This record gives sequence, C-alpha cells and structure tokens, in this order.
Amino acid sequence: MGETDTESEVDRYRAPALDKGLDILELLAGVDGGLSQAEIAKRLQRSPNEFYRMLDRLVRRGYVTRLEGDRYSLTLKLFGLAQLHQPVRRLVSYATPLMRELAEKSLQANQLVVFDRGSAVVIAQQEAPGYWGISIRVGSHISLFDTGSGHVLLAFRPQAEREMMIAEQAHSGEAPRTPADFFARLDQVRERGFEMMSSLQTAGVYNLSAPVLGADGQAIAAVTVPYITLVNAPDAPDITRTIELLLGTAEKLSQLAGSDVKQTR
Repeated sequence: MGETDTESEVDRYRAPALDKGLDILELLAGVDGGLSQAEIAKRLQRSPNEFYRMLDRLVRRGYVTRLEGDRYSLTLKLFGLAQLHQPVRRLVSYATPLMRELAEKSLQANQLVVFDRGSAVVIAQQEAPGYWGISIRVGSHISLFDTGSGHVLLAFRPQAEREMMIAEQAHSGEAPRTPADFFARLDQVRERGFEMMSSLQTAGVYNLSAPVLGADGQAIAAVTVPYITLVNAPDAPDITRTIELLLGTAEKLSQLAGSDVKQTR
C-alpha cells in the first residue's frame, strides 16, 4: 500500500467534530488557569467561531468548566471516568481485607468512597460484625458538603481542585453550599489528618473519615466509619480508639497506593 493509499484510508475514517473536541481536551489538560476561546483557537490554529459550539457541548457535558473572564478549564470528569476502570477495582480488592479487619476490631461498619463525576461514591462497604451498624449501599452517591467522606476528599486536594470538584457537584445537580468558613474547615481536617463530625443524615451517628493518599499525597479515596455507641457491648472500642484503628487502616491502604505519607495519630 502506497503513501497515497494510506492517506486516503486516514481521510476515509476522519471524524472532524470528534477530533476538534479531543484537541480542546488535550490542550486544556496541559494548561493551568484555563484559556479563552480566542486563545484556544490561536493555539490550535483555527478560527474562534469553529470552537463555540464544541466548547458549549463540553461545558454542558461536564468535561470543561467556564471560569470568570470567559476562560475555559478542564474539569475532573475524565479523572472520574478513569477511576471506574481497573485501578478502582484493584483498590477495592486491596481494601476489602483491611476493611473487614477494621470492622472486626472496631465493631463498627465502614465504607470506601471515591470522587466520581461530581459526587462522592461508595465503592465498597463492610458490615459491622454484630447486630448493629450503619450501612450504605455500594454505588450510593453522597454529598461532598454534608458527609465526612466528602470533607476528606476535598480536604486532601489543592484549593484549585477543591473548587473544580465543587463546581462538578453543582453541575451534577446539587447546588454548592459553601459558607465562608467551609474551606477553613477543610484546612483543619487536613491538618488534623481526619474528619470527625456529627452525621447530618442520622441522629446519634458520628462520621469518622480518613484519607487514602496517593503517591502525591492527595486523597484518592476516603475510609469512613459511621460510629454509633454500642450500649450492649461494653468492651467495644470507644470513639478515640476507633479513630486510631481507622487511621491505621487508611495508612495501610495509602502505602498500598504508593504513598509514604504517615497519617496523624
């Protein structure tokens, strides 16, 4: 087959609109702070009018966000899609025996949560070994704002990524609820190394959440214990001991994920 034949095969299977969208995504992936429509067109050596509809669709589908000053930036949606692939299944397989051990030692249920396309999503759940415990169905989408898992996933991320995650949650249907002190609370969670908060969904439950850290020291998941006081189990670990057990589990998972960051004890 000659060069002309090869070129005709390439032309035969061209998809200009798809190529244009991929060009935009690849360009924005390598830029901090976003680009304006004119800057995108200039870098891709095309007319700005060619990109208006494509940018509009990418924003509406959640792959790109529009910043102040008419600039466009890549969201974390592609990152979220990637997490649904083999790495997440591998993380669950690593986590399962550690989560089971945590449940047996703490006498509490626990779950593993990741950020995916605008929501915190439960990807693994371990029941409490006794009669009583708080369970959340695998696949459940929970809030970034009202849960310990959500706080941890946001806290152990740079500020720019926090804002992108919040914007994606708004795009997925939940309006952001970020009071003035919300980011200060996240900084406190990061400094402390874990979140402890009263459940905003169930009375009498405390959300205890710790991060699973990647090699870059950022959260790739959260391990959460919905702690309840077990009045019929006098030898059950108290909340302080349960936090220690939780941090130990999160640290082991972080090491498996390639992190050498020590959890706060």
